[in-house]
Amino acid sequence: MEAVAEGLWGLAEYHETRGEIGKAVKCLEAICQSEVSFFPIVEVKTRLRIATLLLHHSHNVNHAKSHLERSQLLLKSIPSCFELKCRAYSLLSQCYHLLGAIPPQKQVLHKGLELTASVGYEISMKLWSCNFNSQLANALSIEGDYQGSISALECGYVSATEVCLPELQMFFATSILHVRLMQWDDDNLVEQAVNKCNEIWELIDLHKRRQCPGLLFYNELLHIFYRLRLCDYKNAAPHVDNLDAAMKFDIQQTQQIQELVKELEVLDQSLSRSDLHYRDRTALSRKQTMIKEQLSSMTGLNLIGQESLQPVYFGNVRRTIGDKLQLAPPPIDGEWLPKSAVYALVDLIVVVFGRPKGLFKECAKRIQSGMHIIQDELVKLGITDGVREVDLQHSSIWMAGVYLMLLVQFLENKVAIELTRAEFVEAQEALVQMKNWFMRFPTILQACECIIEMLRGQYAHSVGCYNEAAFHYIEAVKLTDSKSMQAMCQVYAAVSYICIGDAESSSQALDLIGPVYGVMDSFVGVREKTGVLFAYGLLLMKQQDLQEARNRLARGLQLTHTYLGNLQLVSQYLTILGSLALALRDTVQAREILRSSLTLAKKLYDIPTQIWVLSVLTALYKELCERGNEMENMEYQAKKTEDLQRRLADAHASIYHIEIIDKIRLQVHQLNDLDIKRAMIDPALGVNLDIPESIGLSAAMPAPSSSRFVDIDTRRRGKRRL
Repeated sequence: MEAVAEGLWGLAEYHETRGEIGKAVKCLEAICQSEVSFFPIVEVKTRLRIATLLLHHSHNVNHAKSHLERSQLLLKSIPSCFELKCRAYSLLSQCYHLLGAIPPQKQVLHKGLELTASVGYEISMKLWSCNFNSQLANALSIEGDYQGSISALECGYVSATEVCLPELQMFFATSILHVRLMQWDDDNLVEQAVNKCNEIWELIDLHKRRQCPGLLFYNELLHIFYRLRLCDYKNAAPHVDNLDAAMKFDIQQTQQIQELVKELEVLDQSLSRSDLHYRDRTALSRKQTMIKEQLSSMTGLNLIGQESLQPVYFGNVRRTIGDKLQLAPPPIDGEWLPKSAVYALVDLIVVVFGRPKGLFKECAKRIQSGMHIIQDELVKLGITDGVREVDLQHSSIWMAGVYLMLLVQFLENKVAIELTRAEFVEAQEALVQMKNWFMRFPTILQACECIIEMLRGQYAHSVGCYNEAAFHYIEAVKLTDSKSMQAMCQVYAAVSYICIGDAESSSQALDLIGPVYGVMDSFVGVREKTGVLFAYGLLLMKQQDLQEARNRLARGLQLTHTYLGNLQLVSQYLTILGSLALALRDTVQAREILRSSLTLAKKLYDIPTQIWVLSVLTALYKELCERGNEMENMEYQAKKTEDLQRRLADAHASIYHIEIIDKIRLQVHQLNDLDIKRAMIDPALGVNLDIPESIGLSAAMPAPSSSRFVDIDTRRRGKRRL
């Protein structure tokens, strides 16, 4: 009977190599369904093989789960076979993961850990312990049990240390850092996790690093997330450069691998010929071995007689050699995200860093690249036009969530860029795309509703609809639990109220600024602080408290310039400070500051800020009796104003304008019967990129007569101070 099983296994492998997965499964199922009994171990191996095929090539997770559960029953009667038992536990855990069944997944993993502990000190069991602890940590983080997740990862780190595998230690160290970043309840613990990663990375041999390229990407991305959270753009920049260079190198190497694989396939076909001369066969076999060794060196995988234990966390599309950014050696052999998702994330990071600097051409290229990658992957997951949340296969939900979140963040950046450039119609289109994706996948993209409301506010403010802008910012505050996001939206709303200009609105602005100002030093980083200092300085200037306004704004400018590198916000700070200098009769400083502001506004193609600066410069030249400069400036200002008015007219004429600014929240039908908690609490993308900061805090358009801050409405209900 063993010969029959061997024959069917061989036939199944033949069909699999030809892509005939259905036939391969039928061959294997013939063993399980045979009236003649096979040895239990034969049936177990067969069922494990069937489950692996189903998980890799289909969405039939329940079928795979049934085979694995039957395998477990059979393995109970076999005293040894620890490797098979561990493999069954691991695959069954992955099934439960794909089905969103966290409690049974944890139960299976605990059984696996009990088995590895009972066997004693064997390297293979230590490695399986690492596997189980890794999966357990993932399951616990999905439930929000971050401390339990860290405990599991620390156990895995101990096992990795015992088997002396620095790259495996690095896997657990980076995973701990990831959880620390998601939790972030202690600055010192996060910093310790960062330092631990740096320490272990230096211990890993260069050859080993090449075999686990995923570690490089994972480590660099986590360092970037850490620096972003601290608003430490300067020290994050080298990590961004390393990441981008690593991606370009990996793309090049992947192309080389694909060429070698094609060459290997041609050799395999030639060697299958029965009429091949002995000398030719020997030469071709030698070449075949050489290519396999070359591939093994490039991928870190042994392609000669060793089966990979590739996990199936991330979707069910067949993965080719070189199509995985491996994080750790077998039996973990996993990845944080699929290579395509990592590539898209690298593009997104480049955009996030380039946009505040005004590198819009490069940003546009990266947005297009990233969105193209994502669209291709969504099609593979069955997400085409018309497909909605309820239509998704359950096993695709998690991966769909990853790509959809990335897609929305690309669109968010596109909206921000177009608003900065006063390309309002393009901003409308990107914002409507965001809204449409949210309407189709409201539960998966639930966290994005706040971002959409915030961007509706940004659009409304940019086109001068300040009442509507304030409404959407306040709605955004209600839609998030993030204290940082709430603070920023309150600051945005305050600026919109200040731009309305009446006493009632100024009072509302102060009510919003006050609470944020009182806790601004409690936030990680300086993003909230620079925002509230801008708004408070603007309000003080409206109240004619010019010197106090100058102090607040100077401090905000210093922080923005030092940490954020956000040229738009720097330009707006400079414009207000230039206005203040003019109001305080410091014309020398006013001229210098305003020229710097105009230079930055031109670099960003920021037409509203350019007009704002020009209006203040006109007032300056008038005061200095520089008639020539005044006339030249007014002429340029009129040209820019005409350009802006044309753009605003196009925006107001668009069918999307009213839809975006309308004081109504998006109405969506939430699906109560769809358990996609994993997509909503996503450990892979659980680190907030904190993008809204760099959109800018633009104030109202200047009055045509003179400097916007010299002619101030003095009717107010007293000068309330914070």
